[in-house]
Amino acid sequence: MNSRLRYWREAATLLLAAGTLGRQPRSPLRPFDYELLLLQRSSRSGFMPSAHVFPGGLVEAADFSEDWLQLLPAEPRCGLGLVRPPPLGSTRSPLFTTDRQQLGSPVPGEVAFRICAIRETFEEAGILLLVPGPGPAAGGGPATSLPAERLPPSAELGEWRRRVQEDPMCFLQLCRHLGCVPNIWALHEWSNWLTPAGKAGGRRYDTAFYLCCLQQRPPRTSQDNQEVTAFLWSSPAEAMEHFKSQEIWIAPPQFYELCRLCNFSSLSRLHEFSSQRALEGCERWMPVILNASDGYIQLLPGDELYPENPDYTGEKKILMSTDKKIKDLMKEGSVFHRIVIKNINNIAVYVNVQAKYKHLNPLVINSDCSHCNSRL
Repeated sequence: MNSRLRYWREAATLLLAAGTLGRQPRSPLRPFDYELLLLQRSSRSGFMPSAHVFPGGLVEAADFSEDWLQLLPAEPRCGLGLVRPPPLGSTRSPLFTTDRQQLGSPVPGEVAFRICAIRETFEEAGILLLVPGPGPAAGGGPATSLPAERLPPSAELGEWRRRVQEDPMCFLQLCRHLGCVPNIWALHEWSNWLTPAGKAGGRRYDTAFYLCCLQQRPPRTSQDNQEVTAFLWSSPAEAMEHFKSQEIWIAPPQFYELCRLCNFSSLSRLHEFSSQRALEGCERWMPVILNASDGYIQLLPGDELYPENPDYTGEKKILMSTDKKIKDLMKEGSVFHRIVIKNINNIAVYVNVQAKYKHLNPLVINSDCSHCNSRL
C-alpha cells in the first residue's frame, strides 16, 4: 500500500466477462456471446450509492503481504508479462511505476492490485478466480474458474467469505487451504481512472481496471447484502438498454468502459485484444469537470478544453464553469474526448481523438445505444 498518498486511495476493479455457451443474451442489436458482471451498491454506501458497478474495492495491506511470494511463482513479477516502454512523450501510470520496495513491500503493484480485484470479487459476488498450484495458468485462451469439486461445501465457503470480509488476510489463508493461488495471469490491464477533484473531503480513488474473460457460463454469483444488494449479468448492449430505461444507474467511468466493450460481440476476440493490448500499459485519466448551465461535462485527456496542467490534488480549488448550455459548447468545439452528463440517466460519450496505447475508443456515443453495432 502507498501510505504516502494524501489525496486519493489506491483501488482495483474487475471487468469480468463470462461466455454464454450458445445462449445469446437478449438484445435487439448484434448478439453478444458473453455477459459482464455488474453489482448494485447499497443505498447506504458513502460512495456512489445504488450505482451498478464492476466488482472491486480498496487495496489492503494484506494484498501486499510478503507471504504471497511463498505461494506465487518466483519469476520476476510472479510470471506476469512485461509491459512495453510507453510511447515517446508518454509516461507509464504512477499507479504502476511506484517503487513498492521503498514502501516496505517486495510484492509488485501489478501483482497486489490483481490480488485485490480477485479478493473483492469473492467478497462482493462470491466468485473465486483461483488456479491450482503456484501457476501461472497454462494456455492462452479465456480463463476457467475452479471446478465445483475443488471448492468447499457452500456453508464452509460462505464462512470463508465472511472471514475475508472481516480480515482481508484470510484470503491468503483460504488460498493455502485450497492449495490454489489467485489467477492474476487471467487479469489484463485495461485502464486507470482517477476520481476527479471535487468537494472538500470527497472520496477520491486511483483505480486500476482489469479485464478477465471466463470461458464458461457465468459462475454462481451471490450478493453479500452489505456493500452489494443485487447483481446483474448482461451484455454491454443490454446494460445500456437497462440504463436507458432507468432500471439501473451507471457511473461515468463504468459507462465509458461499457461503451468501449460494445466494440466486441465475441468473447474470444475480446480476450485476444485485451491480452495483446495489455502489453502496452495504459494512460491514467483524471476527468476534469466543466459545469454548464444545464449539466456538466467530464473532460478527458486529449479534449481541446482539457487543462494543460490539471489540478490533480484539488488544492488549487480551480472550478471550470460557464453560463453556456451543453449544446452550445458542443457546437463550438471540434476535438472531443468527453463525457456529457445532463442528469444521472442522460449521459453521452463523445470521442474523436486517437486512442493511445493501442486501445479502442467507445463505440457507443450516447446512452440510447442507437449507434451500438459491434465490430469484432
